[in-house]
Amino acid sequence: MYFLALLSNVLFAVIAFDDDKVEFTPQQIALILEHSPLPEVPPDPTNRVYESEAAARLGQALFFDRRLSGNGEISCATCHEPQKSWTDGKKMASAVSNLSRNSMTLWNVAYNRWFFWDGRKDTLWSQALGPLEDSREHAGSRLQYAHLMVDDPDYRRAYAEVFGELPDLSSSVRFPRNGRPMPGQADHPHALNWTSMTFADRDTVNGIFANIGKAIAAFERKLISRSSPFDAFVEGLREGDSRKLQAISPAAQRGLALFVGKGRCFLCHTGPNFTDREFHNDRIPGTEGEGILDPGRFRGVEQVRADEFNGIGRYSDQTSGDAHAKVAFLIRNSHSLGEFKTPTLRNAALTAPYMHNGEFATLADVIRFYSKLEGALPMHKGAERLLIPIHLTAKEEQDLVSFLESLTDDRLAPELLKPPVKPYLEK
Repeated sequence: MYFLALLSNVLFAVIAFDDDKVEFTPQQIALILEHSPLPEVPPDPTNRVYESEAAARLGQALFFDRRLSGNGEISCATCHEPQKSWTDGKKMASAVSNLSRNSMTLWNVAYNRWFFWDGRKDTLWSQALGPLEDSREHAGSRLQYAHLMVDDPDYRRAYAEVFGELPDLSSSVRFPRNGRPMPGQADHPHALNWTSMTFADRDTVNGIFANIGKAIAAFERKLISRSSPFDAFVEGLREGDSRKLQAISPAAQRGLALFVGKGRCFLCHTGPNFTDREFHNDRIPGTEGEGILDPGRFRGVEQVRADEFNGIGRYSDQTSGDAHAKVAFLIRNSHSLGEFKTPTLRNAALTAPYMHNGEFATLADVIRFYSKLEGALPMHKGAERLLIPIHLTAKEEQDLVSFLESLTDDRLAPELLKPPVKPYLEK
């Protein structure tokens, strides 16, 4: 009875907010309350240093360091710029060369269950490793990065404080300056260097490489957005506080009602981080309207299972529990063809362009597409039947944009937006 009375008070408060009244049903309020507050960042048992401040400091230095690239010009911040809400503002990412997908924001990345648009990585720390060796991105090698850790006295000190002393890599015969696995390119100098090494020496380098990823992950866990106007509004709903209910505009409230109602947005963008953390076929038109079907999750499943740095691999700090179950029981089938991960909507107003291929320049474009599905790719056999045209009015589309804008909170400690003076904590 108390809860029903509270709902009645809440409904009255919202309805009385403005002459342009917004009314939420009890069912809608229940759904709204599921979207805030954002809980604490979940633990990552596959990374034993995930809570280490020293690891986060080292990871922050590595994140901004252009020496983590083959040409000395690319850093993680190249595609994930703090000033661009941890994206690059481009339709398709580009580093050493052009990529075929849009750069995902790093806001709240530590809440993800899978990483990249296709989920080809299953931990935050392993996600950091892929771009470092991708020939289109950083285009470096794990041997290069291991030597950087040893050769730079500040990195050597920082690494030792987090992971223990680095091994001796001074033998150029045992540890060439560059080298990595290169499937399909056995004659490449980096591949030849790598295969010339003993298993034990390769394992040593892999361990250093994995630890680089774990340090970067410890830093990225700090990139949290949780105190938007919407969150204040939800506090008002819980508390019956009319002042907090004014945190978002009437237009944003109408958009919220659509989000949990007619728009059905909550079916995928659910929970406090506004994502179900899984994959769906969004039927987005191909690059330049060519209608090309990116395999998405279908290929990602194969890649994450084969990844030597996955959560059940040799370099994971815990291979049981969820880390084991989500990879060991992962199945690839035709259903996953063309599916992509549901991104968070927090700070979405700051992360244009949108979708896995950057197809839409504005949030209004995204909503218009989902409203009418004009130009949508045809559904292949076995694809999920989730999307249907909902035919929003122009005002409803704008109201949804207003609601999405209310999810904005890009406040971070200024010291997180740039490389630290030193990669270790001063004592």
